[in-house]
Amino acid sequence: MTGDVGKRGYHAMIFPAPGQKLQPIDRPLPIPSAGEILIEIAACGVCRTDLHVQDGDIPAHYPIVPGHEVIGRIRQIGPGVTGFQLDERVGVPWLGFTCGTCDYCLRGEENLCDRPQFTGCTRDGGYASHIIADARYCFLIPARFSDAEAAPLLCAGLIGWRALRIAGEGKRLGLYGFGAAAHLLAQIALWQGREVYAFTKPGDQAGQDFARQLGCQWAGGSDELPPVALDAAIIFAAIGPLVPIALKAVRKGGRVVCAGIHMSDIPGFPYADLWGERSIASVANLTRQDGIEFLAAADQAGIHPVVETFPLADANIALGRVRDGQTHGAAVLIMSGAF
Repeated sequence: MTGDVGKRGYHAMIFPAPGQKLQPIDRPLPIPSAGEILIEIAACGVCRTDLHVQDGDIPAHYPIVPGHEVIGRIRQIGPGVTGFQLDERVGVPWLGFTCGTCDYCLRGEENLCDRPQFTGCTRDGGYASHIIADARYCFLIPARFSDAEAAPLLCAGLIGWRALRIAGEGKRLGLYGFGAAAHLLAQIALWQGREVYAFTKPGDQAGQDFARQLGCQWAGGSDELPPVALDAAIIFAAIGPLVPIALKAVRKGGRVVCAGIHMSDIPGFPYADLWGERSIASVANLTRQDGIEFLAAADQAGIHPVVETFPLADANIALGRVRDGQTHGAAVLIMSGAF
C-alpha cells in the first residue's frame, strides 16, 4: 500500500435505483481480496451503456457505482496477483469477471460467459475516486494517451474494435451514430486503408463536419443512402429502426452489425432487403484478447480520442449531454480535485 490510502474512505456517485439520478456517497475504502487490485481513479468515460443502467434497460445490481471506462493507478495489490506493480497505470473495462468454467469460457468465448460480472453494472465501477478490480481483467495503458484520452478506449474503442472484426475486411464501412465509439473506430478503419461513411441524426451538420474532419469519405444523415453500396455497416445508436435502413445501404453479401448492449425493437422489413446473403449480427461484450489487440492497434495507429471533460461532481450533467447527443467525441469524468 502507498501513501495514506488505507487511512481514509473513498468518494463515489451511485444510482440508488433504476430511473434515479446519480447521488454522491462516501464509503470506507475497500481492501483487495485475492486476485484483486485497488486502483485510484484518474478518469472514467461516460458511456451510453451508463444510461441503460440508469434507465433499467439492462439488469444491474442497485445501488451501483456506474462507469466502465476506468483509468487509474494501482495503489494496493491483493494476494496472488502477478504481472502488475504499484503505481502502474491500468484500465478497467466493461467485462470485469468470467467464470472460466462454462461452455463458452472453455471455448475461448468468454464474452458470452454464462456467469459474468460487469463493471459499473453488477460490480461497482469508475464514477468514484477508487475501484476494486479483478486484476485478470485489467489492461496496461499505452503511454501516449493521457488519462482522459485513454478512458473511452476501454469501451467505445473496445466494442468498436470487436464490431469491426465481426463486420469483416470489406473496404467500404458505414458507421451509424457518430459518437464516442464511431469517432475512434473511424480513425482505426482509415489507418487500415478503408473508406468510412458516417451517418448522424438527420440535420446534424456539426456531427457530419466532425466526421469529415477526421477523414471520413462521406457524411450524411441516417435517412440518406451513401453514394456507394457498403461492404458493412456498424450501428452504434440504440435505435432499432436503423437496422432495416442499414440493410438497404449494404451490398449483396454485406453485413450489418449492431454494436450496442441494448437497442429499441427492430421493426418488420421486407425479406427482399435481407436477401442476397446479407446478414445481421450483434456484438456482446469483449474478450481480454480484444483488449490486448485493440490497445496495441490504437497505439500504432496514432489515433486521437476527442474528449470533453467534466469533474465527477458534474456526472449528471455529463450523462445528460450524452443522452441528448450534445458531445462530439467522448465525455470523460476527471477525478482530480473532485472530492
